[in-house]
Amino acid sequence: MSRITRAAIIQAASPSAAELSLPDLKQAMIEKHLPMIAEAADKGARICCLQEIFYGPYFCAEQDTRWYQTAEPVPDGPTVKLMQEQACKHKMVLIAPIYEEAMTGVYYNTAAIIDEHGEYLGKYRKHHIPHCHQGFWEKFYFTPGNLGYPVFETSFGRIGIYICYDRHFPEGARELGLNGAEIVFNPSATVAGLSEYLWKLEQPSHAVANQYFVAAINRVGTESPWNMGEFYGQSYFCNPRGQIIAEASRDKDEVLVADLDLDQIQEVRDVWQFYRDRRPESYTQIAKA
Repeated sequence: MSRITRAAIIQAASPSAAELSLPDLKQAMIEKHLPMIAEAADKGARICCLQEIFYGPYFCAEQDTRWYQTAEPVPDGPTVKLMQEQACKHKMVLIAPIYEEAMTGVYYNTAAIIDEHGEYLGKYRKHHIPHCHQGFWEKFYFTPGNLGYPVFETSFGRIGIYICYDRHFPEGARELGLNGAEIVFNPSATVAGLSEYLWKLEQPSHAVANQYFVAAINRVGTESPWNMGEFYGQSYFCNPRGQIIAEASRDKDEVLVADLDLDQIQEVRDVWQFYRDRRPESYTQIAKA
């Protein structure tokens, strides 16, 4: 009997940061996501992942300390507590990417993982922090992640997380595979004209090289007052053969659901022995600073 997990990913547009206070903006995005989480559950999803820093706009389009006010402790902040309630209510594993305050003045781009009973399983902190293009000023906001590449054991599969810019680095994607990931979720905020040509190249390549499922999430719309470009959506699920098996629209809020046959991982690894044939002792440059 196949081991099939129905998973959901959510893409959504943010209200204007020019029209709402930060608390109202945050609350509006949380309230927008609650019925979408419920929709995922109604469609039978057992795992659901939200987009990068789901409760607001992509504020890294500017450098302003006011956004520090939106960070919360993980797991003891109100948003993670609310997501624990939602996970328990819907009997669904939830991955909630938020802005984490670890201590005064130290912040991370983080995803909290919560099981279907509402138990907090742990968190992943984004490792690779860009500061290289107009409107991607992430080093102003985020400390590089320091928790490694954990994989979380759930009733519906072993879950790894990679966040947005991480996807450009195959080293961490391989670490997740070596740590036993069966599904890797990548919540993102990425715009047309910059990364779109890579969107359906890199992550299917990670799926093939590491022989696991990938779920790629991107928000939609343009976000004022910055208008740094169009977040082009097209969230998708990819199987271990690199095939996109479900894809969301480019320009609208959407809950995308797909059935992931986790037995395909064994099937693919029976054919391609990438883990057996690795030569880590010969990779002399990869881990050098």
